[in-house]
Amino acid sequence: MSILVGTASWTDPTLIKCKRFYPPGCSSAEARLRHYASIFPIVEVDSSYYAMPNATNSVLWAERTSPEFVFNIKAFRLFTGHQTARDMFPADMQSHLPQNGKTSLYYKDLSAEMQQELWCRYFEAIEPLRASGKLGAVHFQFAPWVICNPHGIRHVEHCADVMSAMDGCTMAVEFRNQTWFDAKRRDSTLAMERERGLVNVVVDEPQGFSNSIPAIWETTHPGLALIRLHGRNHETWNIKGAVASSSRFHYEYNDEELDPIASQIIEISKAVEMTHVIFNTNYEDQGQRNALKLMGFLDHA
Repeated sequence: MSILVGTASWTDPTLIKCKRFYPPGCSSAEARLRHYASIFPIVEVDSSYYAMPNATNSVLWAERTSPEFVFNIKAFRLFTGHQTARDMFPADMQSHLPQNGKTSLYYKDLSAEMQQELWCRYFEAIEPLRASGKLGAVHFQFAPWVICNPHGIRHVEHCADVMSAMDGCTMAVEFRNQTWFDAKRRDSTLAMERERGLVNVVVDEPQGFSNSIPAIWETTHPGLALIRLHGRNHETWNIKGAVASSSRFHYEYNDEELDPIASQIIEISKAVEMTHVIFNTNYEDQGQRNALKLMGFLDHA
């Protein structure tokens, strides 16, 4: 039973600005990652959602962390059904994008050839992490409008097919639409994940929204369980006009909330080889403080 606890990102602007997590003089990219990795065994790379990752960064990340350190990396937003601005595509591909008058594009807007080229570049970018044994899961956080219907299922399965072509890549799936886990579809969603070898992402997040799902404490992959904690801030979950994710995921877990979560993590970890726990409460150093508190509960369980 191995449980790794960390945070989503180690370079959030509010984290750096608050000056509580990084010590004085810890101001370079290398120093920050080394400091983070001296405290936590895992981190989630979020920048790969906003723009395609690159191999140079992956090499540096691998070099700057211990052999046991793990990187989970988010899938590029185009792959997960999100609208993607033209300037988020690789510069040399932008002139070849469809000239359809749209300022943002969806996966379906691209030709099969361009889709394949993006997948190839994504895999090339994360290959240094895979080759060094530091790649944990590739995290697919599907858009809220990817619903549990034939079209949505086909897209998830398409992503699974592409991912299966790369050895050593585990695909984790987080849905943002309640249709996947309503009373009628819960079992079929879990069955699909098990059949495809996908990791069901257990989420802790505000409830009662169409783009939130319940925490489904079920494993679907023998090698990995992944828990992501977004906080329970109902007021900011769908806040309008937010320019940074730290505005949405602004939450401090208290002991009364973390204690039962720790018990559930320990229980689910008995069914898998490895358990990853990621705090996505990324306002200032909330994620790091939440993660350290949870680690304390797990150590004393």
